[in-house]
Amino acid sequence: MPSLRPRFPGERALVAGIAVDALGSGMYVPFSLVFFRHVTGLPLPLIGLVLTGTGLVGMVALPLAGAAVDRFGARRMQLSLYVLRGAGFACYPLAHGLVAFAAVALVTAVGTRAFPAAQQARLAELVDGADRERMQALTRSLSNAGLGAGTLVASLLIATAGGSGYLAAAWLNAASFVVAALLAARTPVCTPVRAPGAGGRGDRSGGYRLVAGDRPFLGLTLANLLLALGYASLSVLLPVFATGWLHLPQGLTGITFAVNTALCATLGVPVAAFARRRFATRNRAAATGAVLFAVAFLGQAVLGTLRPHSVPLLMAGLLAAVVVATAGELVHSPAAGALSQAAAPAPLRGRYLAAYQLSWSLANVLAPTLFTLLVTVDGRLPWLVVAAAALLGGALLLRLERTLPADAVGFHPGRTVAARGQAVATTAA
Repeated sequence: MPSLRPRFPGERALVAGIAVDALGSGMYVPFSLVFFRHVTGLPLPLIGLVLTGTGLVGMVALPLAGAAVDRFGARRMQLSLYVLRGAGFACYPLAHGLVAFAAVALVTAVGTRAFPAAQQARLAELVDGADRERMQALTRSLSNAGLGAGTLVASLLIATAGGSGYLAAAWLNAASFVVAALLAARTPVCTPVRAPGAGGRGDRSGGYRLVAGDRPFLGLTLANLLLALGYASLSVLLPVFATGWLHLPQGLTGITFAVNTALCATLGVPVAAFARRRFATRNRAAATGAVLFAVAFLGQAVLGTLRPHSVPLLMAGLLAAVVVATAGELVHSPAAGALSQAAAPAPLRGRYLAAYQLSWSLANVLAPTLFTLLVTVDGRLPWLVVAAAALLGGALLLRLERTLPADAVGFHPGRTVAARGQAVATTAA
């Protein structure tokens, strides 16, 4: 298929590494709390407190990671963070006390929070134009497939090996980062694109002052924060709503996650290609995804109002809303990710994308507290809030179409790394 043809040397190795990374995470993350209790012997509330605290510190360290990407290069930081995460997860089975557990959790949290900014900056170096949507969709599809497969493998491993299965899952996750780093190392080294005497948005010396002064990009980050709450609702809000408000059996909620994962894994690339053909700009594609989010969330609120006394009807309504939300994710995610990459000036891409990634981190931090507070008032209220946030985020995306750089907003044909290098050389000459 043309959409799957490699665009740069080492592309297949890079995306294979992303899939391996996701496979390892899928083996480990769903069982992490049980694993920590098994290894450390600490009570779950204390484990949760340590993970929350180290996660917040990791989020604070994200701007430093963005500066490091600009200073040392996205490729070098991507590989370093793969190794750091691998070392952290490899040490988890050795963290038998509170201090050791907190130290390892801190290292791992910093690596985990910093990695998406380095990864996005690296992808932005390797592809441009409409190829960015394709790469966003491809990596997200492989990540979803890997997470699903990893969870299945770990479930079988733990079922057969018992407590030692948790140790095996942790070490296999650590090994997945090392393998991913080796595969990512097969991609080419990119020379930073810097025009002679460039100032303003292209001047690296401005640092985060330039990011803070770039109002259109800050608006894009705010729009993503509003929509990121919707992404978090599937994992945080939906299980509580389904079991506590709709009174569905707890085991049935896993079906919704399976449907979301399967659709994202199989339809990500073709839906992204359809969106490139259907919409004139990335902003309009991303805003359409936001509208689909809002429709799905309002559907959940309606389902929570009707609450039919039939498990099949409740499941049908729940799955219908999840399918619509997944469609919104498939349309929004590639366009929004590519838009953030294209709107970030190359010399400051690390800092810009670190600021953008803060919106994801902040949403993940806010979501549990916000949703649990709202659901205690009324099970439908959080869905109304995220629906309103999605509509506001979509409206902001449309408004930003006039102020973001035109070459970032529009879909343009992609060029290979070599072709872009030749273009830069011609310009410099």
